[in-house]
Amino acid sequence: MPLRLDIKRKLSARSDRVKCVDLHPTEQWMLASLYNGNVHIWNHESQQLIKSFEVCDLPVRAAKFVARKNWVITGSDDMQIRIFNYNTLERVHQFEAHSDYLRCIAVHPTQPFILTSSDDMLIKLWDWDKKWSCTQVFEGHAHYVMQIVINPKDNNTFASASLDRTVKVWQLGSPTPNFTLEGHEKGVNCVDYYTGGDKPYLISGADDRLVKIWDYQNKTCVQTLEGHAQNVSAVSFHPELPIIMTGSEDGTVRIWHANTYRLESTLNYGLERVWAIACQKGSNNVALGYDEGSIIVKLGREEPAMSMDMSGKIIWAKHAEIQQANIKAIGDQEVKDGERLPLAIKDMGSCEIYPQTIAHNPNGRFVVVCGDGEYIIYTAMALRNKSFGSAQEFVWSTDASVYAIRESSSVVKIFKNFKEQKSFKPDFGAEGIYGGCMLGVRSGVSGLAFYEWDTTDLIRRIEITPKNIFWSESGELVCITTDESFFILKYNAEAVERAKETRTEVTEDGIEEAFEAVGEIEESVKTGIWVGDCFIYTNSVNRLNYYVGGEIVTIAHLDRVMYLLGYIPKENRLYLGDKELNVVSFSLLLSVLEYQTAVMRRDFETADKVLPTIPREQRTRVAHFLEKQGFRSQALAVTCDPEHKFELSLQLGDLKTCYTLAQEAESEQKWKLLAELAISKCEMGLAQECLHQAQDFGGLLLLASSAANAEMVHKLGVTAEKAGQNNVAFASYFSLGRLEECLEVLINTGRLPEAAFFARTYLPSQVTRVVEMWRDSLAKINQKAAQSLADPAEYENLFPGLKEAIKTEQFLKPERKRVIPASDYPSVTANQDRNPIEEMEEAEASGAFIYLPEGEDDTQEPPSSTTPVPVTPPVQQQQQQSLPDPIKPQPVAKSEPQPAATPTPVPSGGKTVSEIEQELELDLENLNVDDNIDTADVDLDDDLLDD
Repeated sequence: MPLRLDIKRKLSARSDRVKCVDLHPTEQWMLASLYNGNVHIWNHESQQLIKSFEVCDLPVRAAKFVARKNWVITGSDDMQIRIFNYNTLERVHQFEAHSDYLRCIAVHPTQPFILTSSDDMLIKLWDWDKKWSCTQVFEGHAHYVMQIVINPKDNNTFASASLDRTVKVWQLGSPTPNFTLEGHEKGVNCVDYYTGGDKPYLISGADDRLVKIWDYQNKTCVQTLEGHAQNVSAVSFHPELPIIMTGSEDGTVRIWHANTYRLESTLNYGLERVWAIACQKGSNNVALGYDEGSIIVKLGREEPAMSMDMSGKIIWAKHAEIQQANIKAIGDQEVKDGERLPLAIKDMGSCEIYPQTIAHNPNGRFVVVCGDGEYIIYTAMALRNKSFGSAQEFVWSTDASVYAIRESSSVVKIFKNFKEQKSFKPDFGAEGIYGGCMLGVRSGVSGLAFYEWDTTDLIRRIEITPKNIFWSESGELVCITTDESFFILKYNAEAVERAKETRTEVTEDGIEEAFEAVGEIEESVKTGIWVGDCFIYTNSVNRLNYYVGGEIVTIAHLDRVMYLLGYIPKENRLYLGDKELNVVSFSLLLSVLEYQTAVMRRDFETADKVLPTIPREQRTRVAHFLEKQGFRSQALAVTCDPEHKFELSLQLGDLKTCYTLAQEAESEQKWKLLAELAISKCEMGLAQECLHQAQDFGGLLLLASSAANAEMVHKLGVTAEKAGQNNVAFASYFSLGRLEECLEVLINTGRLPEAAFFARTYLPSQVTRVVEMWRDSLAKINQKAAQSLADPAEYENLFPGLKEAIKTEQFLKPERKRVIPASDYPSVTANQDRNPIEEMEEAEASGAFIYLPEGEDDTQEPPSSTTPVPVTPPVQQQQQQSLPDPIKPQPVAKSEPQPAATPTPVPSGGKTVSEIEQELELDLENLNVDDNIDTADVDLDDDLLDD
């Protein structure tokens, strides 16, 4: 049977003729040296050209990565070796290495050496630690030396291929070859070593169109591969797979089985002649260089042939060797999450076929090895052969003694106790099969079909193309994965039994009610297992997650591709392996999974029993799960995180718990959130306390003014002023009509210009005092500007109507202290409809108001109840319509302009009023004043400002 390697093209890069390719050992990079003198580096995952070097104008026939130095080394037809830093793209060094074209470069895997070969028939050894000095020259070939390769099993020896029709093997330190292999009839172009440990083999390709495999210990040719129609230009033993790859000028790459030498596949991408092949240890990627570009193909599956039973015994295949390790042998050693386990490895023997997959049966007694189109069932303990046969695929049932094979694309056979029980042909063929509680069969026409193991009756056909299928242990849940997402289905056994009895609900697609869709998740699953009702999986971005109840929980972020092996409940640990056969583990508490499973089944009685076994540090995670399922009150009882508990208390409206947590945390944010909740529940006392604890003066002002609590507003103003919250203090005083306190806030915060204009608008009697302070302050900055300020006491003619304004201030003062009930509000005249100066003059004329000059007793009776609403209404007043700005400046009556003949006095300095105003405007623009109060909070009368 064929090896059945899946071949997938990952990169196709068109370019000038490619003479050499190389793969980076850690990055997803391919290096290609071109005949036009350039070197390209491609990212074969993103398929982007990420770096390019212009080496010279002549062909670059050799280029290699030196990952430990971040270098690219090139050899070209100008006989120069150039070294570039592939991160900075700078040229590190350059020297002339040979007297003719450079053909090949080989980098020593451990020493600071490179080997170069040339058309001058020489091989040279260079030491970069000795300033790139040539430490040895190897002479012996009689023609161009086309390729050199270092022996991976003995780094002190290397082989060379030459057009003198020979392959020579050399040793570092010796100028002459150890021996020569002769057998090709024409020049030898390429050579490579077998990397496996069991065969001392070399492979060579020549212009005689033949490929020869040599035993370099016996110095004999063990096999000749024929089939290429032109010169063989590249050969390679794959380091991971049992294959030989050969490239030819006939445009094809041929893949041969390394053990049977059977031709497995031929690749032809139509890019003309093949010049180079590069493989990378630890990877299934292969780079190919052609006349018209380069290709990267992925051969086979990178997932390791590895399996673990429920007791912790792991079996894996290393090439054809079967090895075993036991996790229990670690004993009481401390194991950290993500760290490689120090496993003791036991060799169990060699397998007759090349293993591509290994899988234990459900009870762990047997293990099946599949590969080369065959399967062999061994006993897991001693690796004794129990059964074997030919098959395209093999799967186990949940019954440990039952398994199925896909014999061909149309025939599936079921075995029990190693004897064939049934053979059937699925209606639409069989392109793939899947094990578990039911036998899944994939076909290209109908998608996926589930059959019963015993009767092979069709249970349900689903229009989906699965990548893999995972059944839970109970058989109730199944995960079907595709390339882009995975689906969780619930199996309804009762519906299936009922349909079987009645035969009324069975259609050509099976039983419609057999499965119920539980969820669809847009994630690509690489490997997965079920633990209870939790599906644990690794995804395409190397995260280890589990899915339960519609929620995805991330267990770990993996630093490389890992494959799930299994879960051991007694140890509460999850085990994974990588393609290098390293095993790591992560802690995952079974009690958490059992609790989440019980919650998903709405079995809260069981959940309550499991909860005490969950450690305290894990309970918050459980609480988040409960919250997402809608069980907030249960989550509040479970969580141990104060932040999460406070958040849940808010959602549940639990004021008492929120208050306790806010006291413990002493967090302003928590007090604010609790205040909002208290307000929503009309708990104004609690809201006030919370806002006070949060030092939220703005919130307190809103609460106090909304509640029409004048005493609270006044206390807030005093407190805010002491706390430096001047905006809130000003707004509090202003809403109460306490204009004197407002003026003092402006003065105390150094906002003297605003204080002066505020006084001119609302407290004209204070203008002189404020202007004097303004002068003194301004004089420290600009003496000229300070002298330009006019005091109304000195220049009455510049302030027409000032006396009337002062009288009006005294007239309105009692109104500011008066409380008007809300019931009177509809009959109160609106501010914009009043003229306070006219009201003062009418009251003065009728004797209801007597002006008392400053310093005399100005105590007067408040106006009668018919007096209109004051200009600055107290906080208790309300409006029938939407509330306007509480600060409504009133127009002040202007005096008639003076006759033109009357001379205008000039302030000190001998300047006109207009000149003073212009200078004042200019100087005010340059003032640097304290910005504690937003001037937008002070609403000034535009008409008064014009004066």
